[in-house]
Amino acid sequence: MYDIPILSIKDKVSDVEWQTRVELAAAYRLFVMHGWDDLIHTHISARIPGTEDLLINAFGLSFDEITASNLVKIDIEGNIVDPHTPFNINPAGFTIHSAVHEARPDDQCALHVHTDATVAIASLKEGLLPLSQYSMFALASMSYHDYEGLAVNHEEKLRLQDDLGDANFMLLRNHGALTMGKTIGDAFMHMYDLTRACQIQLQIQSTGQKYHLVDQSIVDGIKAQANVVHSGLTGGQKAWPAMMRRVKQRYPDFDI
Repeated sequence: MYDIPILSIKDKVSDVEWQTRVELAAAYRLFVMHGWDDLIHTHISARIPGTEDLLINAFGLSFDEITASNLVKIDIEGNIVDPHTPFNINPAGFTIHSAVHEARPDDQCALHVHTDATVAIASLKEGLLPLSQYSMFALASMSYHDYEGLAVNHEEKLRLQDDLGDANFMLLRNHGALTMGKTIGDAFMHMYDLTRACQIQLQIQSTGQKYHLVDQSIVDGIKAQANVVHSGLTGGQKAWPAMMRRVKQRYPDFDI
């Protein structure tokens, strides 16, 4: 009941798949380190480069139990195609991920959270405001999706895809947040910025004082700058190796 099967499949998968597994397992551990996990709920999914297959967490494991080997390989419909796993996934929780991966085949990673700050800002009529530099990065590529209950039907998938468009940041009204990335590192950096933006906005609004919104012309200018800051070696990929080292120090066994 309490024992978790210990898997070691490094020698049973391709080098590309193994690297994706290691980086995705690191992202799950970073969720714990940043307080973004939600018991066994929410997900991070990543496409294995050169394939249509995805990796996602085994349902029932906490995020500090996720390893490279116990991630589950599935197809875009959520069917398990992993001959090595004894685990299952949460089909309902995968609905959002299947929708965005289907709509964005060039993006490798999708992160979804239910943090207090993102749920709070997503539930405000005005949504995210241009109050901090972190919010500028998010507003450079922001979208919204209205709450429709548990995301389990095909019709909502289509609306979710429509609302996402080519944005890298999404606030799910009354629900949480989603970020996309060309790499796992980019998707993580996007969520870091969005989470900080939401936290700072709540702190500012909690003072009850009047606040200063950044002028729209500056917001528009930062949009162009953000495309440079958050891509390639100047974005997630520059910070990502340091994040991997941080995970290795805290959780030496994440990459088994």
